[in-house]
Amino acid sequence: MAPKSHAFWRGYLKLSLVTCPVAMTPATTESEKVRFRTLNARTGNRVVSHYVDAVSGEIVEDDDEVKGYPKGEDDYVLLEDDEIASIALESTRTIDIEMFVPSDSITWLWYDRPHYLTPNDRVGEEAFAVIRDAMASTKTVAISRVVLYGRERAVMLEPRDRGMVLWTLRYGDEVRDADAYFGAPDGKDPVDKAALDLIGKLIDDKTKPWTPAMAADPVQARLLDLIAAKKKKRRRTAKPKPAPVAEPSNVIDIMEALRRSLASEGKRKG
Repeated sequence: MAPKSHAFWRGYLKLSLVTCPVAMTPATTESEKVRFRTLNARTGNRVVSHYVDAVSGEIVEDDDEVKGYPKGEDDYVLLEDDEIASIALESTRTIDIEMFVPSDSITWLWYDRPHYLTPNDRVGEEAFAVIRDAMASTKTVAISRVVLYGRERAVMLEPRDRGMVLWTLRYGDEVRDADAYFGAPDGKDPVDKAALDLIGKLIDDKTKPWTPAMAADPVQARLLDLIAAKKKKRRRTAKPKPAPVAEPSNVIDIMEALRRSLASEGKRKG
């Protein structure tokens, strides 16, 4: 079961007549990121932002703000908040599974935000486990819709260990057609077999087990170092600028470059 203090959403998972309470928690966090506030450099006070009328220059009060959809130059269709709310999904607390699809049929391009989904009480654990294990055995994922982050979203549920991962999916008009950039999937570029073999050896030499440290943020560490130095009121030594890198030539001998790369990797390992 999910730690109750960390769950940001609680509701129900429903499949036909089977329903069980669930808890959802974002699988990623940015709480450790360094965040800044904008201050007035002369006074040290925080700066407050306001919407300003583009023509009159006057501050617009919250009650006077309204959403507008452009239909021409300086011409808008106005929509009130209650009008937008009236077309939203009725239930915001039930993940009603509408269908299942093969687990390999949705590419990662459609994945938006991951969340951990777990049963929220002992009584519902069995129903949750049956749905989860059935998806795992049939190699399928579930598709549903739910209101998250203020909008109705399509979501995908995939079994993972003793729980599920719920991915919000990107909207249909957000993913561009790859064929327009890469060409038809059946098209193939001619590749030199010897060069392919050398690249394979280079990949073998550089292959390592994945660790989260590979995705570390070096700028975050340097920012924290800078802030710590500022707290101690000492100047941080400026980092020397790297020497300019010469532009590579467009004309290269791919085989010679690969041989040198493999030789360099061998010396490094030695």
